[in-house]
Amino acid sequence: MASFLTRADTLASIDLNRLVSLGIKGVILDLDNTIISEDDRYLSPHAEDWIARAKDVGLQFFFLSNGKRRYRVEYWSHHLNIPAISPAKKPFPSAFHKAMKHMQLESQQVIVIGDSRHTDVLGAWLSGCRSIQVASLPHPPRWWEKLLGKYVQTPYPKKLELWDYQASNHNQN
Repeated sequence: MASFLTRADTLASIDLNRLVSLGIKGVILDLDNTIISEDDRYLSPHAEDWIARAKDVGLQFFFLSNGKRRYRVEYWSHHLNIPAISPAKKPFPSAFHKAMKHMQLESQQVIVIGDSRHTDVLGAWLSGCRSIQVASLPHPPRWWEKLLGKYVQTPYPKKLELWDYQASNHNQN
C-alpha cells in the first residue's frame, strides 16, 4: 500500500494521470469542506471540472458524508451523478466497504479524498485504502477543530483562489 497520508491543496490539484498509473479505479470523496464549504459559502475551485475529467478517464465516485444536512448531500449526489451515503459515520469502515462494494472494487483500487485526518484519512486507513488529504475550505470552526486545529485539518492556503457559492443555488427542501 502507498503512504498513509498524501496531501494536496485542492481537489483539482490532484494529478488524474498519477491516480490512474497507481491503479486507482474508484474515488471515495468527502463533501463538506472538500467540495463545498460546510456553510455553503465557498465551492472548491475547478472541483466539478476535475470530477468530470476523472469520470472521462474511467474513475468511479462515491460520496461519504458525515454532514447533518442530508439535503446538501442529496443535492450534490444528484448534481454530480455520484451515489452517496449520509450519514456515513466516518471513520468507521462500514460505509467505506459499502462504497467499495457498490463500485465493485477492492481497497487497493480505491483512494479516499477528504479534508479531515480523523474521519477521511483514518477511515481510509481502517478500510485498507490510500488517501489524499486536501486543505479544508474556509468554514466556521467546529468545537473539535478549535481544540485540535492543525492536527485534524490543514487550513486552506491564503494564496489560492476561492469560488463564492450561494446556497440559494440549490434546493434546501
